[in-house]
Amino acid sequence: MADASPGPWADDRSALRAACEPGVGLCTVIGIEGSFSRRVGAQLAVAPDGTITGSLADGCLEKQLASEVAAATGPVVKRFGAGSELIDFRLPCGSGLDVLIDPEPDRELCRAAIERLDGDREEAVMVLPALGIPMRHYIPALRLQLFGEGPELDALVALAGAAGVEVSAHGKDALSLGQRPAGLSADPWTAVVLLFHDHEWEQPILEWALDTPAFHIGAQGGFEARRTRLERLAQRGAAPEQLARIRSPIGVIPGSREPGVLALSVLAEIVGEYEALHPHG
Repeated sequence: MADASPGPWADDRSALRAACEPGVGLCTVIGIEGSFSRRVGAQLAVAPDGTITGSLADGCLEKQLASEVAAATGPVVKRFGAGSELIDFRLPCGSGLDVLIDPEPDRELCRAAIERLDGDREEAVMVLPALGIPMRHYIPALRLQLFGEGPELDALVALAGAAGVEVSAHGKDALSLGQRPAGLSADPWTAVVLLFHDHEWEQPILEWALDTPAFHIGAQGGFEARRTRLERLAQRGAAPEQLARIRSPIGVIPGSREPGVLALSVLAEIVGEYEALHPHG
């Protein structure tokens, strides 16, 4: 039905992707003292012309790091904020950050990691020349496999696409009643969501989804639809632990009645679960 390409949601990998290019420096947060708006492992890249990919704060830290990358002759760890020797530079939150500044990261390692993430959709690791976190772990970008009909499907496709989440949507015209989806896949970083009013389309799609390692499987429907759905899947041999993987009702807002609200509710639930998968959470 529709596909949307990744955009802002790819930020966790965007700095690594930029660092594949010659002359681009890579900065990685390897330690945090106090509270901070980013996690350990957060990265930004600095191009030779000063262009910055990624973000760590409100812009001041980014500018400082751009200067540090330009002046660095090799990998170095510097403290910013509390406890820093840079007395003229402070972080508004009062925290202290240890940042690995690498003006020449290993380009081959960067490219190999990106190939695993983008091409193979597998986890990747990059060795860092630092003691704080000697390895930076990455997971592939969030992907949605959506099935359904009507305004609920359209709203979720639009919202996820606007957020930069990779989406594949499949309406009835792309499916065969009573048949599993053909030629589709779902990996551990994929969420599968069914948004049907006509629930007779669901069973083979759910059987397909339960055979995948998708981290989230959700299906809309009222009490009777949910009860009938589980009964039929059990009759077809689905084990209790498999049935427990199906989220229904879906979303974080109980009783959503508007397509836009439901889409926001479902996407928030999925993003929260995906965020929990982050290896540097």
